[in-house]
Amino acid sequence: MVEGYASGVVTLLAINLIAALGVSLFTGFTGIFTLGHAGYMAIGAYTAAILTVEYEVHFAAAILAGGVLSMVLAYLIGLPTLKLVGDYYAIVSLGLGEAIRLIIENWNSVTRGARGYPGIDNYTSMTVAVSFFLVLCVLMFFLINSRYGRAFKACRDDYVAASLLGFNTAHFRVLSLAISAFYCGVAGALLAGYMSFIQPVMFDQVKSTELVSIVVFGGLGSTSGCLIGTTILTLVTELFRPISQYRMLVYGAVLVLIMVLRPEGIMGTNELTPAYARRVLKRWRKSPAAGPDEKGGSR
Repeated sequence: MVEGYASGVVTLLAINLIAALGVSLFTGFTGIFTLGHAGYMAIGAYTAAILTVEYEVHFAAAILAGGVLSMVLAYLIGLPTLKLVGDYYAIVSLGLGEAIRLIIENWNSVTRGARGYPGIDNYTSMTVAVSFFLVLCVLMFFLINSRYGRAFKACRDDYVAASLLGFNTAHFRVLSLAISAFYCGVAGALLAGYMSFIQPVMFDQVKSTELVSIVVFGGLGSTSGCLIGTTILTLVTELFRPISQYRMLVYGAVLVLIMVLRPEGIMGTNELTPAYARRVLKRWRKSPAAGPDEKGGSR
């Protein structure tokens, strides 16, 4: 029983990590604040559910189809909307996410409406979820360190200067949205196979806000920070489930504590590398809190 619970937590963690990586690319590395990525998770979840239940498509193909459909819709949505910048796009993304949820909720003939979609095969095992996460994590690492990743960061730091330097910032912003939607679509498809039942309410504004909070918590512009933040917040939610009336209080307290003590997030824009660990250790040894040095004096 304990092993089953542990594998369930690892599976859910892998799903959350995939979704968080997608939001991290768009918000952390491209610098566009979003409040609607739960809508892309919903598209991926319902696409995989319908393909596996109604058409008996293999779950791997259904998961990828959910990601691809989310990617295509995000690209089409991004062409007109990403002309907006700053808070304006955040407001638009909020409306788009809710629009997707409401369409799913009212399209009874296809999605079965607000009652939810039952009978989904339990195809998301721990092995499947972790395998998808590892592959997508490696791909994200290479993407961030490629010329596309540098272009995304240029759009984040100063999109006007990037445009003057010859970057097609509009193209890279839309591309970032499409890739991030693919990650969220895959995460939603995996979630459908893990839960075996989905409802539109599972992909509401609260879910979108949770994804952004995880990215900010870990550090904008840090892949390892995103992974660390997702792991901490997922474990906080799951480990405190026995005291369900207090677990969201603990979740909120952890968020507030980190934002007060470290506003830039756990990792900021740094990556967890051996060189970074050595710098942190050296800084800690030099700090007054580390105690007297070898000669007996204070540091």
